[in-house]
Amino acid sequence: MSLPTIVDLNGTEPGSRELLGGKAYSVNKMRALGLPVPPAFALTTPLCAQYHDNGGSLSEDLWAEVLGHLARLEDETGRKFGVGPFPLLVSVRSGAAQSMPGMMDTVLNLGLTESLRDELAAATGDEAWAQNTWTRFCESYTSIVGPVPADPYEQLRGAIGAVFDSWNNERVAAYRNRHGLGAGTGTAVTVQAMVFGNRDERSGTGVLFSRNPSSGENALFGEWLAQAQGEDVVSGERTPSPLTHLEATLPQHYAELARIASVLEKDHRDLVDIEFTIESDTLYVLQCRKGKRSAAAAVQVAVDLVHAGMITNIEALERVSAEQIRSLEDNDEITVGAPVVAQGNGASPGTASGIAVTDTDEAQNLAAEGVSVVLVRPSTAPDDVPAMFESVAVVTEVGGSTSHAALVCREIGLPCVVGCGPGTVDALRGRTITVDGASGKIYEGNVLEAGTQNHASLAELLTWLPDPIPADHHLASVTHRPLESA
Repeated sequence: MSLPTIVDLNGTEPGSRELLGGKAYSVNKMRALGLPVPPAFALTTPLCAQYHDNGGSLSEDLWAEVLGHLARLEDETGRKFGVGPFPLLVSVRSGAAQSMPGMMDTVLNLGLTESLRDELAAATGDEAWAQNTWTRFCESYTSIVGPVPADPYEQLRGAIGAVFDSWNNERVAAYRNRHGLGAGTGTAVTVQAMVFGNRDERSGTGVLFSRNPSSGENALFGEWLAQAQGEDVVSGERTPSPLTHLEATLPQHYAELARIASVLEKDHRDLVDIEFTIESDTLYVLQCRKGKRSAAAAVQVAVDLVHAGMITNIEALERVSAEQIRSLEDNDEITVGAPVVAQGNGASPGTASGIAVTDTDEAQNLAAEGVSVVLVRPSTAPDDVPAMFESVAVVTEVGGSTSHAALVCREIGLPCVVGCGPGTVDALRGRTITVDGASGKIYEGNVLEAGTQNHASLAELLTWLPDPIPADHHLASVTHRPLESA
């Protein structure tokens, strides 16, 4: 039996992560769990190779199939694509089998035209919102795909192609190489009905972790932006409010998110990262995945989940890498009394010293010469990833703890401080600095000195290693216990 090429993500068919990609798989799973997820369909991962084999274009047969699934999306939402006054607008999102946050391209608010913008403004009486949504769409589409077609269907066709094209971009290659992911099978494309966090004063968007991704503490952690869309949080171009702000202003939605986080953590048996949007007081969940975490959080969460009976000792050991353990054991500390030259929010723990460099090409060139580089940017974007991978730490002027910079750095154990404020780039450029990704402080000069490792959960985790340890065990290199002969 042949695999389906396009799948309605209605939760009635399981669908594998390899076929649907991580994003579509999560949408399908959440709908099966009865969570409030906007309807969607997915072009599966094998179509990525077919698209490239077809000279970078969608075949007519595939396009006809896309239109059939789009019609079902219209039926479910009660809105028509390309027809006012309330047209169906969609997001077109990437999603490989392995999670690669922010590496590939996404287009939001697709399906608008100038005339539909005017119809939407007249029907809602909110010209500012209609114009804001139109402007967002044009900026996104132009930067990712190209000039905006007047025909919404051509917009959709172009955006699907652009997402498939993004599989081969430099930042995806750098990310896959850094994490040893190999060539992979390609990305899926998820087409999902839009919901609008920029709609009104009782709307917004945010990112929620079921546990703290920096420390591993068993407490909800996240950020929230009122009257915004998801890209505003993830891009780091705006500094969001802590999730406690949502708890104070919209407590019923905070309580529901806490319930959803518990459901999804139990389903994944792991710390989860949830993207959500509130439109005019209605909550929607857009995505869930295993949350990227620091080395300290990886160990703490693994041990805590064993204590909770959710995973076994063996599974806990499998979830922690040798690189993460070494980073915890290499515990440099800041010299007491060192002068602080900037401060923001600690987004990824750890300490590192280097020269503050603000240009990504220069950062990569200096790193290739063996220079320790701290990348300092207004905010980071996916195109900055190759330079981030070559740096010892990252600092940004704006953005929060769920921004692109924070997510990438936590996953690779890179110290990161975000939200240091305007002028930080100019103030630090060319100076030798020390970054403390836990406290959020940035110090003048290299002020690191050797510290002592004291991590109780790591000590407990290591007691679960087999004795003797097989020579081919992935944690064999981080302990001095005797190895079993190969």
